[in-house]
Amino acid sequence: MTKDDILKTVLKSSSLPTLPTVACKLISVSSQEEIGMNEIANLVSKDASLSAKVLKMANSAFYSFPCKISTVHQAALRIGINVLRSLVLSISFFSIKAKNKKDVFDYNRFWEQSLANAVASKLIMSEIGKSDLEEIFISGLLQNIGELILALCFPQQYEQVLLEASKSEKDIIELEEQIIGADHTFIGYEVAKNWGFPTILLTPIQYHHCPEGYTGNHKKLKLAVNVVYLSGMITNIIYSNKPLKHHQIFLNESKALLGFDDKIIDRILALVAAEIAQTASLFGFDIKNPRSIEDILQEANAALGNIVLTYNQMSRELMVDKAQLQEHTKKIEEEKKDIEKLIHVDGLTKAYNYSYLHSFLDREITLAARKNLSLSLILVDADHFKSINDNYGHLAGDFVLKELCQVMRNPLRDYDIIARYGGEEFAIVLVETTGQDALIVAEKLRETIAAHNFIYHDIQCNVTASFGLAEIKPAVDAFTKNDLINFADKALYESKKGGRNRVTLYT
Repeated sequence: MTKDDILKTVLKSSSLPTLPTVACKLISVSSQEEIGMNEIANLVSKDASLSAKVLKMANSAFYSFPCKISTVHQAALRIGINVLRSLVLSISFFSIKAKNKKDVFDYNRFWEQSLANAVASKLIMSEIGKSDLEEIFISGLLQNIGELILALCFPQQYEQVLLEASKSEKDIIELEEQIIGADHTFIGYEVAKNWGFPTILLTPIQYHHCPEGYTGNHKKLKLAVNVVYLSGMITNIIYSNKPLKHHQIFLNESKALLGFDDKIIDRILALVAAEIAQTASLFGFDIKNPRSIEDILQEANAALGNIVLTYNQMSRELMVDKAQLQEHTKKIEEEKKDIEKLIHVDGLTKAYNYSYLHSFLDREITLAARKNLSLSLILVDADHFKSINDNYGHLAGDFVLKELCQVMRNPLRDYDIIARYGGEEFAIVLVETTGQDALIVAEKLRETIAAHNFIYHDIQCNVTASFGLAEIKPAVDAFTKNDLINFADKALYESKKGGRNRVTLYT
């Protein structure tokens, strides 16, 4: 059957979910700017069950109003028309029930992921502007409604889709088209259009898997498509079995599509888990102590580390056949390098990352104690880096950070390391090096940076850096690794306090 045949079958199916009457009417008037608060409240008040749920939410701890709200009109005045619309449409969406409780399709997980999409969409949009937050919440919530419709109308075929998805690397869209004949973006879009959804909700449903497919010039629609697409990446970090892959995609795509920097991205990812739990309780979902994205990524990194160990053991065991050993070793080493790069290296600057810095310090401090040697730590902060982002854009800032790393890496010895400590701050570990010798190295690096031409697309960025350094001789010093970092940080503060573009040794 063709896509159109599948659509006709869906629209005629007795299993096709229906939205409550109030929700349908609310959708039909949602694009009418002249619609007033009283009209919306009167519409909602006609449905006793819906009104009760709205009042329960309006009186919940989520809003914490001082006085009890007893009517939908009061709720509309307190929380606003947009929030009221969002509540009604969300409640209506969650009211769609499974026809067969024996279905393989996990409806609870679908609702939970849809809620995560909605929360992530709202968090992303809040970093761009404070308007349209409730609208983008609904767009994120409904983006995968086509999956629900296909699972209800074609339960056996969709069970096969899910089974194939669990065994192969194929995308869910590809499997839906292969097994059913139409994918959930097409079905979701067409059914929602049949329900009377406005364009601002329809377009993200249609393009949430491929934002590049939207070629229109409507800026608001383009933004909505990109935001909803990125919200799906965040949900995949939380719920898929490949969080690291989706995390990297989110990092790259959020920078490319919306120009986000690392601070904005970190802020969004840090808030997601708590926001999902809070919003879930508002809609009656029981999501207790959801795992943070940081914990998910740390666990995934640990699993990758175990894979590296497994690969190493495989290399030792494949000594039977020389030709086979060479073939396997080459493949294993390539995968090992990719994994180690993912675990230990910062994606932007290619310097080592924060976690590797700490493990390297632990190892070298132990070694220095055994050999009775010194070890020095230098913290480097790019001066006035925010002005580069503000004046020339975040892509120029990214270029400066990468170039700065390369400039600092060249004079260092092979066994010294440079790591990204956070934002525009870097750490350099000089092994078997006293504080006085490290001072000479830091001064040379400072002069090199100040003299270097940072040129991005014919734009010359004047860059200087402040340095703070500290020394430890573990065999005689009583302080710890954290103390060493703290001392270097204090020295860096003195350099910045003293006018920047200078070096300070902690004493």
